[in-house]
Amino acid sequence: MAKSSRYTIGSRIENRFLDLMEFSYDTYFTAINEKKEKISRCIKDLDKLKYLLSLAWEAKLISNKQYEAVALKLYEAGRMLGGWKNNLSNPKKKNRTL
Repeated sequence: MAKSSRYTIGSRIENRFLDLMEFSYDTYFTAINEKKEKISRCIKDLDKLKYLLSLAWEAKLISNKQYEAVALKLYEAGRMLGGWKNNLSNPKKKNRTL
């Protein structure tokens, strides 16, 4: 990333990512009755991170290869957060049957 954009959108992406990591850590150790609300916030922060990343890609600040690598990982993180939220909504329903 060019130096001029590294200190603007690049730092916003980095800070948003670190905030998401910190908030998901806090959510993990939160009481069950508050988790669903905090997971929703994590999902919202993840969507903002995806948006900033797509802006950087559209402005050609990052390459296609870099965008693809990060976007796939963010997509997987979104699936995990969504699964976590669904698991809290349906506590009796499990992912596997024996």
